[in-house]
Amino acid sequence: MGGHLKQHNLITTQERLRDQVAHALRAALIAGELLPGAVYSAPALAADFGISATPVREAMLDLAREGLVEPVRNKGFRITEVSEHDLDQYTELRALIEVPTVGAITGSAGRPELEALRPVAEEIVASARDHDLIGYLDADRRFHLSLLALSGNDRLVETVGELRKRSRLYGLTALDERGLLVASAQEHHELLEAMLSGDAAAAEACMARHLGHVRSLWAESRDAGRRKGGGETAR
Repeated sequence: MGGHLKQHNLITTQERLRDQVAHALRAALIAGELLPGAVYSAPALAADFGISATPVREAMLDLAREGLVEPVRNKGFRITEVSEHDLDQYTELRALIEVPTVGAITGSAGRPELEALRPVAEEIVASARDHDLIGYLDADRRFHLSLLALSGNDRLVETVGELRKRSRLYGLTALDERGLLVASAQEHHELLEAMLSGDAAAAEACMARHLGHVRSLWAESRDAGRRKGGGETAR
């Protein structure tokens, strides 16, 4: 029995490591540290993490199922390139879901539930000011998904979570360097205030504007990357 329990603990530890690596890789993708179109090998990435290649390879397969990377035979994984058309469609889908949902939540959520999101909104702004991109991305994800969870629709939250993964922000580092991140971060406070005041129309307008700004940031980020002459790299 003891051996069985040890085996179970080992599997749990391996799964946890796989999840941690997948999370780190998603963060690197969003921050622009892993470049669209570039091919990366699991052993090389594993060396960066200081771990074996197996959990990295497993994590990459998880990302492949999400459409973030694609396997390249005998080489590794290529970071999926997302077209401007794809980004437009992801933004449209998010707007169709999130804008009316925010309006509905404004009328149904209690004040304590909304107030509970205020520290997360502040965390987003603080991370942007501190140039903590990983912290920014994590807090932004928690804010939006926790807010949508107040709708009581788990499938809706899952769908938006997937859209967020596929429409990840490109070149967040460049945006941070240009001082564009703090203004976007502060929009979360504006959204929360509109909802706390019970103004559903203002909340919907704020969410629509926020998503539009995020889409503009993607475009500006890509333009900045092209001006720098960034090309494909392989590891």
